[in-house]
Amino acid sequence: MKTLIKNGKIFTMAGKVIENGCVLFDDKILYVGADNGEAADEVIDAEGMVVMPGLIDAHCHVGMFEDSLGFEGDDGNEDSDPIMPHLRAIDGINPFDRAFKDAYTAGVTAVVTGPGSANPVGGQFAAVKTYGICVDDMVIKAPAAMKFALGENPKSVYNEKEEAPVTRMGTMALIRELLIKSREYMNRLDAYNENSEENEKPDFDMKSEAMIPVLKKEIPVKIHAHRADDICSAIRLGKEFDICVTIEHCSDGDAVAPILEREKLPIMLGPTLSDRSKPELKNLTFDTYKNLSDRGLDVAIITDHPEITIENLPLCAVMAVKHGMDEEKALEAITVTAAKNCRIDDRVGSLEIGKDADIAVFTDLPTRFDAECKMTFIDGKRVK
Repeated sequence: MKTLIKNGKIFTMAGKVIENGCVLFDDKILYVGADNGEAADEVIDAEGMVVMPGLIDAHCHVGMFEDSLGFEGDDGNEDSDPIMPHLRAIDGINPFDRAFKDAYTAGVTAVVTGPGSANPVGGQFAAVKTYGICVDDMVIKAPAAMKFALGENPKSVYNEKEEAPVTRMGTMALIRELLIKSREYMNRLDAYNENSEENEKPDFDMKSEAMIPVLKKEIPVKIHAHRADDICSAIRLGKEFDICVTIEHCSDGDAVAPILEREKLPIMLGPTLSDRSKPELKNLTFDTYKNLSDRGLDVAIITDHPEITIENLPLCAVMAVKHGMDEEKALEAITVTAAKNCRIDDRVGSLEIGKDADIAVFTDLPTRFDAECKMTFIDGKRVK
């Protein structure tokens, strides 16, 4: 079925704004521009409203730490072992978590969700749509990234267990050990695949197997790093093992802004609309959004749901703009830059022909406090 949204102010996030434009789509976007009069099965008049790509949260735990539940719905941290690269978010996501509905009701059509930060290596993130009844049908990309965590969280979890790691040194050593072992495993496996007569096949190692996409730069590593020294440690790991790294949270980003500007790594900034609940959050401020984006860094705004509930992703962008972030960059931070940082921009993040028909219709830009989401489409289906 073809749907046409017409007379809206179209923010494609891929070029100029189209006044009184239209978007034609089925499950994919078929046309964006001036009204060309092409026939559609359904026509929606969006006069006076903003039409734009669905919003994207580039780092959260939707479906992993379920709304209104305790232990039964807590599937984000398998802290029985500090090194868990073989865990997959898609095996823990519950599509019936109420947060998914909260997301698409607010115009959030895609989330990158996965394990928490209890472990130095927590497992694999997945990029999923926010509407569906089976996670397999919601997947945009899985795995989308591997999760590492530095700083207080793994230290605190394993200190209570009286196990390693209890220091930042211990956390980094365990991650390095995994990377070295996995690289050896990958090289031996590659040698076997190239010449099985002269090379012995290594014994299957599920953890090392899971790390191969990281070592081959097929997926990035999302590194939980709030404090300035942890941010620099994340950069060091990326260089040492020649892997792609994104900095998650980056609360002390101002303190190392010249380093971040030099390295040009993708930044997932947040959660900032929250209290300073632990020492590594003591410098938390929305000023960081302006300061890092003004340096030309690719900043995505994140909720880290449930730290900030998913429906408040637009509010985080509102606050970033209030504290000086350029409004266009803030819009990009919850659409096209979020998609780019997570390597899913071939599917989502902008309104372009051939991309998924994930569309949100607002009364005003979602970077403005009074904006209300009136309609949400995911894969061309109206879900609100």
